Formats: sequence, structure tokens, C-alpha cells
Amino acid sequence: MTSFDNAVAPRFNWRAIAAIYRFEMARTLRTPLQSVVSPVLSTSLYFVVFGAAIGSRMQAIDGVAYGAFIVPGLIMLTLLTQSIANASFAIYFPKFTGTIYELLSAPVAWWEVVIGYVGAAATKSVVLGLIILLTATFFVPLRIEHPLWMLLFLVLTAVTFSLFGFIIGIWADGFEKLQIIPMMIVTPLTFLGGTFYSVNMLPPFWQTVTLFNPVVYLISGFRWSFYGVADVNVAVSLGMTVMFMLLCLATIWWIFKTGYRLKS
Repeated sequence: MTSFDNAVAPRFNWRAIAAIYRFEMARTLRTPLQSVVSPVLSTSLYFVVFGAAIGSRMQAIDGVAYGAFIVPGLIMLTLLTQSIANASFAIYFPKFTGTIYELLSAPVAWWEVVIGYVGAAATKSVVLGLIILLTATFFVPLRIEHPLWMLLFLVLTAVTFSLFGFIIGIWADGFEKLQIIPMMIVTPLTFLGGTFYSVNMLPPFWQTVTLFNPVVYLISGFRWSFYGVADVNVAVSLGMTVMFMLLCLATIWWIFKTGYRLKS
């Protein structure tokens, strides 16, 4: 049992949430090269190579120039990896340094801790995604047919995978484990989820197999908000994203309820 079980305040402890949020945002500002410049430059290389160079020799997909077609998938790739990395490192470091005990003994509810850490991680990822989107306009012609839906998918994905990263940070008992799931599972699933191609280009059998990849729904819905074309129905994409977010929330509730790996 942890103090979180009894830390049920009549209203949100906004001061505690703001303190966690500001601390995490300040950590990003102290490392701008690693937090912002590096992911933007690495993604820009994709735009140069696949968008401007190779893209000019590729045929359009669903009426969209290849260079523009891959932009939503590349933004989503960065969004997923950065959301997981930001949230997992944020909660792992208090465990590593021992300051997690101060957090566990503070009169703060578990959802307030989650809002602080996940909110900061999601904010960083959304800002990074918007910077990459702006950068992409210098390399390929872009249009956004549904800007509000684009922002919704951007924020929803950032929050969902920040929650997932929070779970990884609690589960990990070493720095190497922080990298296992992002490097060996999330990144391959993103590349296989339609980042560089349309799922409809695959043979029927592999189309069916690909639909078991949850990242397909994220990229498809996000791409639809840009060009109005999607591999799966946008309602299904939205529903799958919300379902995964709720699953992550339920897992985090269970972690704080049982104290699973919070002190180890």
C-alpha cells in the first residue's frame, strides 16, 4: 500500500501538479539539443532523402505526392518514440535517485502525479510534432484538410503513448529496459504500420495481418486529417486510440493500487 491510496483530496492539488509539470518542462529546456534539435534534425533527414530525393521519383499514392504522403507517418514516428522516452525517463529517474519516496509520502493523489508527468511529456511531444510539421513545409508541399482532427489525433496520441511510457518507466529496473520496448517493438511497428506506404498496396493476406498492428490506426487517422485518405475508417482509428489510452489508465491505476515496482 502507498500513500496514494489515501491521498484522495476533495479537489485537485493544482500546486503539486504544476510543480511536477514545471520541473519536467525545465528539464527539457536544460537539454535543448537532445530534446528538440536532435529529433527535428533526424526527421528532417527523412524528408530530404525520402521526400525530396526519392519522393520525386515515386508515383503518387491515393492522389498524394509521395513526399507529402509520408509526412504524417514520420511525425507519428517521432511522436510515439518521444512520448514514450519523455514519460519513461521522467518517472524512472525518481526511482533511480530514490526521490520516489518523497513522492510516495506526499499528500498527492496518484492521478495528480500522472497528470503532472504525463502532461509534461505529452506537451513536449506535441510541441515537437508541430515543429516537425512546420519543418516539413520547407521540403514537401503539404495541405491539412481537417486541422482540428489533426490536432485531436496529435494530442490524443501524445497523451496515450506518454501514459504507455509512464508504465514502462515504472516497469523498468535498469536503463537498458527503458530502450527495449521503444527500440524493439514500437519503432518496428511504426515502420510496418504504413509510414512509408499505404496498407492498401499490400496483398490481401498481408493487409489482414497488418490490421493487427495498433500503429496502423494511429497513422491512418492522422494521415486522413491531412489528405482525406485513410487505410481504415477514421472512427475505428479514433476508437482504437481511445481504447489503448483507457487500457493504459487502467494499468496505471492498478500499479498505484498495488504498489507494483514503485519502490524497486
